[in-house]
Amino acid sequence: MVAWHALFKREFLGYFRTPVGYVFVVIFLLAAFGCTFYLGNFFQSNQASLAIFFTFHPWLFLFLVPAVGMRLWAEERREGTDELLFTLPVTQTEAIFAKFFAGWLFIGIAILLTFPIIITVNYLGDPDNGVILTGYVGSLLMAGAYLAITCFTSSFTKNQVIAFIMGVIICLVLVLLGWGVFTDLLASFLPAVLVNVISLMGFMSHYSLMSEGVIEFKDVIYFLSIMLTALMLTSFVLGGRRRA
Repeated sequence: MVAWHALFKREFLGYFRTPVGYVFVVIFLLAAFGCTFYLGNFFQSNQASLAIFFTFHPWLFLFLVPAVGMRLWAEERREGTDELLFTLPVTQTEAIFAKFFAGWLFIGIAILLTFPIIITVNYLGDPDNGVILTGYVGSLLMAGAYLAITCFTSSFTKNQVIAFIMGVIICLVLVLLGWGVFTDLLASFLPAVLVNVISLMGFMSHYSLMSEGVIEFKDVIYFLSIMLTALMLTSFVLGGRRRA
């Protein structure tokens, strides 16, 4: 446990030892506020709600979260420190989860730093803060799923750019599977039952309910399952490379 905590601490603090972490936070905050207030016409909507704010999260995360996750294992491989890492008194699974939770905590802090928008909407009206809270929970879970997927893509390459691109592609596919526009397109030539099954495989059908204030057990399980599956695949890739 001591070794796990040391690795987690090293990874987490690593985001703040270089300008990259700060740049990520600044870009995320500017993009989130810009999309909400300008693209989303927040003030013109005349609604004390953060629905517009949460609508943009799947698309913002699509590029920003893989930018955080692409370094998790690709950097270790590029610098040749991955083998050294496993000489520590920590198992492969513990190392994977330490890196993942460090990245997830960093992203979570970036998400929480959007709190001024909560203050703004409460100042302008009387919003349902319970709905806002569930929206944040949904965003955090979805960000974790994005990060776990990028952790997987980072495990089989030394090139962070490749890990980033592959992470974006996989996450984009999962976003589109549950996106209303894409679902309507599929409905034009596929049976309704099949369309529903495909939709349930995507992020949006599970995230949209949370952003509207509804947390269902199946949606939480969905995101946790995506995370666990991606991290298990990461372990498989790393284990296979060590045995080779």
